[in-house]
Amino acid sequence: QALWQLRERVVPRGVAQAHPVFIARAEGARLWDVDGKEYLDFAGGIGVMNVGHGHPRVLQAVRAQLERFTHLCFQVTPYEPYVRLAERLAALAPGDFPKKALFLTTGAEAVENAVKIARAFTGRPAIVALTHSFHGRTLLGMSLTGKASYYKQNFGPFAPEVYHAPVPYPYRGFTEEAALEGLAELFRTQVDPERVAALILEPVLGEGGFIPLSPTYLKAVRALTEAHGILLIADEIQSGFGRTGRMWAVEHAGVVPDLLTFAKSVAAGLPLSGVVGRAEVMDAPRPGGLGGTYAGNPLACAAGLAVLDVFREDALLERAQALGETLWRGLLALQARFPQVGEVRGLGPMVAMEFVRDPGSKEPAPHLAQGVLEAARERGLILLKAGMYGNVIRVLVPLTASPEEVAEGLGRLEQAMEAALVGEGGCSS
Repeated sequence: QALWQLRERVVPRGVAQAHPVFIARAEGARLWDVDGKEYLDFAGGIGVMNVGHGHPRVLQAVRAQLERFTHLCFQVTPYEPYVRLAERLAALAPGDFPKKALFLTTGAEAVENAVKIARAFTGRPAIVALTHSFHGRTLLGMSLTGKASYYKQNFGPFAPEVYHAPVPYPYRGFTEEAALEGLAELFRTQVDPERVAALILEPVLGEGGFIPLSPTYLKAVRALTEAHGILLIADEIQSGFGRTGRMWAVEHAGVVPDLLTFAKSVAAGLPLSGVVGRAEVMDAPRPGGLGGTYAGNPLACAAGLAVLDVFREDALLERAQALGETLWRGLLALQARFPQVGEVRGLGPMVAMEFVRDPGSKEPAPHLAQGVLEAARERGLILLKAGMYGNVIRVLVPLTASPEEVAEGLGRLEQAMEAALVGEGGCSS
């Protein structure tokens, strides 16, 4: 309580909190607050902790680098962890062609630099993004983001030459065909495709509510961009690093982007992000056009190398696929029991539930999602909301969580839904 009062006194209200608890310790898939209460972490720092909190190999790598040096600035004097991590990520990125990787600090930086690179390569100004998307909180990130509430507020004017095409949202009646026609209409009425440098999309929308873009849609978009000389940027900041059961979500569709942005789970909680893509595209900016004082911090690069070791040595992608099957079974069982769960959707272990007042009308029910969130916290389970209406609860449990921990978390979620939904039209049987 004292810490919360201090937070309210010294931190701006614009920095919101999903949960009014202060965490003192974290390990694996579990958290402990300052009062000693234990929680199962199904939020993972918004998808950052795919290898779990405090993984021994990551801690060992960071400690070893800490003894050598903590900062040099790669643009001043380069260092080995940066180039070794770039080598490994270039090999892991989709595409059978030469690739290069750039490191930065935040997801928004990665997005902004991908746009800079695309504009430098094509000589074109315009960028197309999708509605319901999220690409960061910087000026350009907000401009690209296809959601006004919370993120855009009265922060404008926004960056020019940014256009939005509709995202397919089948549950709410907006089909892939309609979305592709909307993109074609955008090119007919708002921006000539010959002026578009890049189209950026999340293969699975994150803040937009875990809406997966189907292989059919992604392949159609890829064909359209290729026909017009437009680069395709895959924003894999939340969906990457095994979150969908593959290293990158676009791999499910067999689509190869020109540029791919990553962040979050690349360094197990240390601030690291980047862009990886076609070598000739990445080389478009002249020397001095890319970089950042803390970009590719050596501690974070050491952590990133250790994370890749964990994926390889612990067969983490296979574990992620098994986790996805467990989560889907659990959430579909909850949907069968509680009619307020309008849809279960996602890709692999990146899965969510959309809450509605009535399954017939599909009216969004953000108050029900909030009620489940709070009831889950009371029972020792940390969850997050998402979606255009704030009515989606998403699961971002670490991929290293044990089957017992996952089952325990699903049990607590069921108890929370019983408490929050029964009496709101939910079934108690």
